[in-house]
Amino acid sequence: MEEELISKKELLEATNISYGQLYRWKRKKLIPVEWFIRKSAVTGQETFFPKDKILARIEKIKNMKDDASLNDLADVFSPAVKAVNSEKQDLTARGIISKAVMEIIGEKYGQKEQLGFREVLYAYSIEKALSSGDIGRDEAKFLLETLDENFPKLEGKACKAYVLRKMGTTTCCLIQDGLEIYFDSGVKTAACLNLATLMEELKTKL
Repeated sequence: MEEELISKKELLEATNISYGQLYRWKRKKLIPVEWFIRKSAVTGQETFFPKDKILARIEKIKNMKDDASLNDLADVFSPAVKAVNSEKQDLTARGIISKAVMEIIGEKYGQKEQLGFREVLYAYSIEKALSSGDIGRDEAKFLLETLDENFPKLEGKACKAYVLRKMGTTTCCLIQDGLEIYFDSGVKTAACLNLATLMEELKTKL
C-alpha cells in the first residue's frame, strides 16, 4: 500500500509552523532528510512528505521542545543506539520493565545487574507485546532471539519487528521501514512493533 503524502504547503498550514522552522529542524536532524520527497507537480517540482510520519513527528517536536534542547531532541529521534547502561532493579522499580520480562531477559543474558541500551530496548519491546496480550511467553523468547540476532544488522535504520503465526507455528522477522512485504493469506500478524518509535519512547524514560 502506497504511503499517503502531504505537500509542504499543506504541511505548514496544518501544523502552523514556518518554512524556517521546518528547515531548521531538518538541519538539526529532527526530521529525516529522506522524508523530504521531491516530485513533479502542476507548478513544477514540489516537496512532499510521508503524511502520517511527518505530522506525528512535528506534534512530538512541538510538545517536547520547551523542555529539551534541539540537540537533545535529535538524540531522541535518532535511530542510533545510546551508549548507556541501566540497572535492572531501577528499570523494574520505575515500571519500565516488569519482573516477568526480566526473567526472560535473565535466561538469555544471565543474572548481571546492568543491561546495555540494546538489551533494554529488546526487553521494552517484549514488554509492550506481552502486556497487550498479543503474544505469549514462548513467543516472547522467540522474539528476543530474533532481535538479539538481527537488530544489530539494521543499526541506524528504522525497522519493525513482526511476530507471525501460521497453522500453529510462530516465526519472527525484522523488516526495514519503507519496504513492502506480502505474506500468503494464511499468515496472521500476532504483533507488529515499531522499533524506532519504541526507541524514542525509551530514550525519554532513561
